[in-house]
Amino acid sequence: MDDLQTIRIHDRVFAKTITNEEITKEIKRVANAINHDYAGKRPLLLGVLNGSFMFVAELMKNLNIECEISFVKLSSYQGTTTTGVIREVIGLSESITDRDVLILEDIVDTGFTMQRMLETLGTRNPASLAIASLFVKPARLQVPVDVKYSAFTIPDRFIVGFGLDYDGLGRNLPDVYDVVEQ
Repeated sequence: MDDLQTIRIHDRVFAKTITNEEITKEIKRVANAINHDYAGKRPLLLGVLNGSFMFVAELMKNLNIECEISFVKLSSYQGTTTTGVIREVIGLSESITDRDVLILEDIVDTGFTMQRMLETLGTRNPASLAIASLFVKPARLQVPVDVKYSAFTIPDRFIVGFGLDYDGLGRNLPDVYDVVEQ
């Protein structure tokens, strides 16, 4: 799979744009910043499923701080576009009162999902809330969201790979591919 420059998923063709080596390098950079900022603290890392699982795994391998991990599942995508409707599928059961919480997201697109997460978690009295995202699309943001840590800022293109999917497929790809307009 690593040597594929283009792939077909369902009805779309995608071209490789970011290699696994580049992804790993940028996640290490993000991990170093988190290690620095959370030194002496014990943050709760909150991965947003399904897309963040590969980002979370790679990030965790590079963290040297004491931390805990939990997951929530939210969804706002259907096909290649966001529906704008966020559905909480699996919720957080741990108490976050007086905890430093770091939300780990695969991609911040419109910002609605992260806005909803921040609003929901903010009612649970955390000591702090911050966002780390593998990808951020500034051109798509519709609400202001402060992403404290991001590995990549990307243009408004639909991508798959490294945890991100197109209608359920492509999450297992080690590299990232952009959709090719047809």
